[in-house]
Amino acid sequence: MTVSTAVAKQALDSLIKKSRAHLYKPMQIAEILYMYRTQGGFDISDVSQYRKESKNWRDVVTKQLVGNVSTSSAKFQDNLFEDNAIPPKILVALASENQRTNGAVEAYIYSSFVHKMSQFAIGIEYCEQNNKDVFDLSKFIDLFWQVAGLKRSVDKIYEVIVYSLFQSIIEALGVQVTVSFDPDKVEILEEFEDFAKSVININITNNIFELEGRINRAGVTNASDRGLDIWSNFGVIVQIKHLSLTEEMAEGIVGSVNADRIVIVCKSAEKTLIVSLLNQIGWKSKIQSVITEKELKQWYEKALRGKYADIIGDNLLAYLRSEIQKEFPSTASGVVDDFVKSRCYQDVAPDTLWLPTNPFSP
Repeated sequence: MTVSTAVAKQALDSLIKKSRAHLYKPMQIAEILYMYRTQGGFDISDVSQYRKESKNWRDVVTKQLVGNVSTSSAKFQDNLFEDNAIPPKILVALASENQRTNGAVEAYIYSSFVHKMSQFAIGIEYCEQNNKDVFDLSKFIDLFWQVAGLKRSVDKIYEVIVYSLFQSIIEALGVQVTVSFDPDKVEILEEFEDFAKSVININITNNIFELEGRINRAGVTNASDRGLDIWSNFGVIVQIKHLSLTEEMAEGIVGSVNADRIVIVCKSAEKTLIVSLLNQIGWKSKIQSVITEKELKQWYEKALRGKYADIIGDNLLAYLRSEIQKEFPSTASGVVDDFVKSRCYQDVAPDTLWLPTNPFSP
């Protein structure tokens, strides 16, 4: 059955709207269309001919534009070709349009990506234009909540907010982590001294190892992931949930992470529900604390304008800026421009349906 161009575009727009800011799935569609237009050699109506390879095509581009690749399950990624997303009949129609317009559908997808990235750049600008005396965390968060296209990626912003605060305070405190061993076990240490030196960084002579306490963001995660968000070198991991928590999600938090000291960060209104759910599933003992958004705002106020703001404030805002840029590298100038020029999208003629005004044109 032939699908109209309007229906095909509607399906693509729906996919773009539902996708998080990195647009992994729409980019995979763009790369299928690009390879079909420029190289051919496969039947676009037969998913089996490009299902696996198209992930590689996509990954090449996302490494350049996003700085990472999708780590979602194979099943989640393959949902792209189901009837509620972009099935072959839709892809055939999109390919026809893309051929007719010499790449306008590809350019349309990447222009949507650029638009989302430009919205994230607003967050960086807010950090740059507002010093520690005037920076307001609530206003910063609202920048992302108020833009419909960014709501699905606001969890990443929460990760950045939490990480920046925690790491800034840990550095200000001068936290030190000490690794040592039980003196009564010295004979075991002697037996495995080569192991201890290689893995634990201690031996008979130097039997204590000290390092600076710090936390790390686990990296880019995806909609289907339930892994940890932030981990520390002193035994605490942090899971951030800004959305409503169900029992299934609660089980996912604890069940997916092998740790006994979990910190959950959530909205103030969710705390009671979270504690109740964790009690129900018998895992409350694994939760070290539940931190609310209200507490984050109080700690930000202290860090930026409190007694020790001169020590913490500027460092906190610097972390906010750098972490947003790491998460969304395309907010940096030049990254997208180089890609667009390599594809000649700036030369794609305006089209009334796909590119009324080509945003990549000089």
